[in-house]
Amino acid sequence: MAQQHSLDKDYVGFATLPTQVHRKTVKKGFDFTLLVAGESGLGKSTLINSLFLTDLYRERTQLNAEERIERTVEISRHTLDIEEKGVKLKLTVVDTPGFADALNNTDSWRPVSDYVEQQFEQFFRDESGLNRKHLLDHRVHCCLYFISPYGHGLRPIDVAFMRALHDKVNIVPLIAKADTMTTQELAAFKQRVRDEVEEFGIKLYQFPECDSDEEDDVKQRDKELKASVPFAVVGSNTVVDALGKRVRGRLYPWGIVEVENSSHCDFTRLRSMLVQTHMQDLKDVTQDTHYENFRARHIHGMAHLALRSHNAAQREGDAAAVATDTEKLIREKDEELRRMQEMLSQMQNRIDARRADRSVEL
Repeated sequence: MAQQHSLDKDYVGFATLPTQVHRKTVKKGFDFTLLVAGESGLGKSTLINSLFLTDLYRERTQLNAEERIERTVEISRHTLDIEEKGVKLKLTVVDTPGFADALNNTDSWRPVSDYVEQQFEQFFRDESGLNRKHLLDHRVHCCLYFISPYGHGLRPIDVAFMRALHDKVNIVPLIAKADTMTTQELAAFKQRVRDEVEEFGIKLYQFPECDSDEEDDVKQRDKELKASVPFAVVGSNTVVDALGKRVRGRLYPWGIVEVENSSHCDFTRLRSMLVQTHMQDLKDVTQDTHYENFRARHIHGMAHLALRSHNAAQREGDAAAVATDTEKLIREKDEELRRMQEMLSQMQNRIDARRADRSVEL
């Protein structure tokens, strides 16, 4: 009893803080915004539906080739409330229909870049306002960029897009429709993309290093995750029969590609990274790096604009002061000239008077 009493005296209770934070956070819910970019026909919609087991694009209509050629880049936003084991997630998927579909794709990345900046600006205004209790966060936390498997690496539009946005959003590159390549071709394609990313100075999302006290299986999983970039993905919402087992995949004459088989593609690794292990880190990097950089640039720009306005006002004030001094000097000169004219007039009057006196005397 004495020992138990001693333990009770040493017990304060702050060890329950993680439980309190967990309970409060779960009650509030989570939000996450995902940007999807890439040319049409790479399976973006299918992959998103596969990742979150939903159907976000049921009302979408497919455009023909002529309509796609004349189409401009649009920004469409889809919001979905998901709940799993009592945990609520508000998922926002920002799509970019029309990207890379036109004959001339010069600066086709600009509407996407402007959208990301606009969300930063809106959050900055809300954060600087009086009512900051319920801030709505529509900032983009991650960009899944789809790379076509039909080329020989990154195309100019891929490089332009990623270089334009890599300082504003976490970019995670994906090789679309990975089932169109053999294992050897896919490995060579991945290495070529990595080399070109380094060559063109593109900054992708950097996975945080594991803590030294993490278990070996966690370290191994983290190592495999980093080695998988760019993720080779296959999406499918169709359930097929594979040797008596029902799996999500694609059925071909030569066999079945299982979406959730890590030996067939990186779908499970991408989903694990995006949802299970790195979602919060993606949000933290967005807040601590991309948004803070924007905020610093924005405040600097506001200060520079204010300084220019002040200097302009000062120049206007100086000009007004010069004009006032000039007017005062002119008035003084006019007054001096008037006095001289009066003196001259008086002298002339005296001279005329003397002349008149002399004429009378004569």
